[in-house]
Amino acid sequence: MESGTDSGYDTRGAGITVRRALELPGLRSGLPEVLAGADRLGRTVRWVHAGEVPHIASLLKGGELLLTTGYGLGTRPAEQRAFVRTLAERGIAALVVELGPRFTRLPAALVDTARSAGLPLVQLHREVPFVTVTEEVHTEIVNGHYALLQRAEEVHRRCTRAVLSGGGVPQVLSILADFGANPVFLETAEGQLLYAAGAGPQGADPLQVWEGLRGQHKDEPPLAGSLLVDVPGGGPGSGGVRARLVLLPVRTPLAPVHRMAAERAAGILAVVLMQARQEEELAARGRGDFLTDLAEGRVTAEDAPAQARVLGFRPGEGPLLPVVMRLGDALSPAGGWAVLARAVSEELAAVGVPVLLGVRPVEGRVLVLLGLRAEAERATIADRVAAALRAGVGRAGMLRPGGQAPVVVVGVAGGWTAAASGLRHAAETATAAQGLPDRPWFDARRLDIDLLLWRLRDDPDLAAFVDRALGPLLEHDRRSRPPLLPTLTTYLAHAGRKAETARELHLNRQTLYNRLARIGELLGTDLDDPQTVLALSLALRARRHVPRAAQTRAPGP
Repeated sequence: MESGTDSGYDTRGAGITVRRALELPGLRSGLPEVLAGADRLGRTVRWVHAGEVPHIASLLKGGELLLTTGYGLGTRPAEQRAFVRTLAERGIAALVVELGPRFTRLPAALVDTARSAGLPLVQLHREVPFVTVTEEVHTEIVNGHYALLQRAEEVHRRCTRAVLSGGGVPQVLSILADFGANPVFLETAEGQLLYAAGAGPQGADPLQVWEGLRGQHKDEPPLAGSLLVDVPGGGPGSGGVRARLVLLPVRTPLAPVHRMAAERAAGILAVVLMQARQEEELAARGRGDFLTDLAEGRVTAEDAPAQARVLGFRPGEGPLLPVVMRLGDALSPAGGWAVLARAVSEELAAVGVPVLLGVRPVEGRVLVLLGLRAEAERATIADRVAAALRAGVGRAGMLRPGGQAPVVVVGVAGGWTAAASGLRHAAETATAAQGLPDRPWFDARRLDIDLLLWRLRDDPDLAAFVDRALGPLLEHDRRSRPPLLPTLTTYLAHAGRKAETARELHLNRQTLYNRLARIGELLGTDLDDPQTVLALSLALRARRHVPRAAQTRAPGP
């Protein structure tokens, strides 16, 4: 990095420049003469090393100012050229040779090779104590480090003041973008953009810069010289990363001081994000508690409007519509209720009616109360709300793969009294709907039988009923193939229409007739009898709710 200023200090990196080192008393007293690389004196000196061995390059890491009297340079031009080339390949800052017993003037092979390799080469006409040079340069380097720390700490102080004054993520990113003179982005651990600050090249919108680069990185920098700094504090499964700062060098190069500042800013952002999520989750839980208290009668219909206004819900004169989503056992451990609340809120903003959103992590529920303009828009709003809930859950990563999240909408919208009973009805129905074939949303009125059976789930008579109705068939499926329970389930789902049943199961008619006959034989009943069909349908629906341990026969596949 050819950085530096007129003062000779590398204020962007972690060291001083070759030019500044030559100006210090130790080297200046040696009457330095630059023989090669005069245009590269802005190189950073990371360290000083003195040595006289031929293979000294193997001891260096790059960025060193090498002091020597020339005894390791070799006597032949080939050796001298190889010596300089290996130093240049190692990336040292400069080679300083003291004239004296070994050389009264540096060989042409040495000088020419340094010029072609772009390596600063300096000869000293007077003897100097190398230990003095080392102490002086190292002192300057330490001072340079301290200056970098001061600059990074100033950014930290500015960010802290901004947060204490009521600012948040945008203000912190803006300070960091101003300091680095480059755009700064905050993304999720998965690479989704959250915030952006600063300007792109020629004043371009930073979002345009991001759009041009997004998708090209997750854990790797999108551009050479970019900085990626983790914001700590993520939940389980996140690797301890809550978010990631991305600094792109699209206007000017980035330097170590920018990483130092970004790391300090990341610590502040971790606190800001944690506080924001805690406050957001507490607010969402508070709204969920209110809606649950309303459903369970702890808040009266007379007191509810005033409490709802405090929570920011101001419906008009139209009816209220309760909606409940049940996440339950499908919850992903990597998800977070604060993330879910924010994602669902953003999705619900497009619904176009007043919305009160709450969460109840204990029951795994998302509760929504909507203010409609007229009851006629119930179905349309239900479609939008269900889509918003599912999109929010998807964004928050709250569901396990293959998990279900039934959305239940009550049958008829009404006032606060109806809203209370509707929330209770929808919450119970959403639990009863677990395991049903998924659909965008369920009308609570069509699940009354499932709700009744769910309420009887712990009654031993219900388990006995399931066992009497389906036990022999379940026992057959446990021991024999093909299983017959799917055939019966599909047959009953099509209300006994054999042609549709055969088509869905991809069976020919005779095979279906044979299976139905075998089912009738096992159960000792007539599948064409309406009462038998009703009893078997109820038994299949009840089987979802009866604990397996309560079923005396082995369950089917």
